[in-house]
Amino acid sequence: MPSYLRPTSLPEAVAALAQGSLTVLAGGTDYYPSRVGKPLTDDILDISAIAGLRGIRDDGAHWRIGATTSWSELIAAELPPLFDGLKLAAREIGGVQIQNAGTIAGNLCNASPAADGVPALLALDARVEIADIAGSASLALDEFILGNRRTVLRPDQLLSAILIPKPAHPARSHFAKLGARKYLVVSIVMAAATLELESGRVCAARVALGAASEMAQRLPLLEAALIGRRCAAQLGEHAKAEHLAALTPIDDVRASREYRLDAGLVLVRRVLNELGARA
Repeated sequence: MPSYLRPTSLPEAVAALAQGSLTVLAGGTDYYPSRVGKPLTDDILDISAIAGLRGIRDDGAHWRIGATTSWSELIAAELPPLFDGLKLAAREIGGVQIQNAGTIAGNLCNASPAADGVPALLALDARVEIADIAGSASLALDEFILGNRRTVLRPDQLLSAILIPKPAHPARSHFAKLGARKYLVVSIVMAAATLELESGRVCAARVALGAASEMAQRLPLLEAALIGRRCAAQLGEHAKAEHLAALTPIDDVRASREYRLDAGLVLVRRVLNELGARA
């Protein structure tokens, strides 16, 4: 018979992972739909009872988002404009029931190219904290996700938190998604950006595009092109097709490669224009 463990502390959880192969479960919004009509044979480690893995707090140099924090909790949290883009992405993740149950870390560990949370977190320069029996360490989000459904996590490790560094200058973010309909849809492409401003000009920029490669990616050429630009309503005109040249979108039932590149450029421009207009 499969086993079911529900620890109440992080040390207890990582000790269990060190003893053998377990399937980590929190909200279960990816796990259960993939097993409809099938018997559940996995040995489960349910981390939903670990209080220390839930919630958002200011840790001084960064904000710490616990791994089992739900999207609804993020939406409801009082956070600075830096988090506006991530909150917009949160509202696009399934319906309210999914947002109530689904966790931010689960969205990352699932590592879907169309995961709505990833571009917004990349634009926040997020890091992930990984725990095992020896302790914990952090690494950049773009180093954590290796490709479609692949991460660096070992079977004995657990993603324990997402860390958002505090920007050096006033900053805000934005997010936009394109799908076949408004809600409850897998993304065709999505864009997120964070801008830091000084004297009305961009002094730091982070722009990411999702569902346009095996994993969401930052756009460093565009980020460099934005530095020093006056932040105004037409800021998006600085985004060019060549800034997306490194992306490798696929052709599938939702869209062609060419459409994704065209739509991605349009979305990036809209996101930058919105941030410019707000400034």
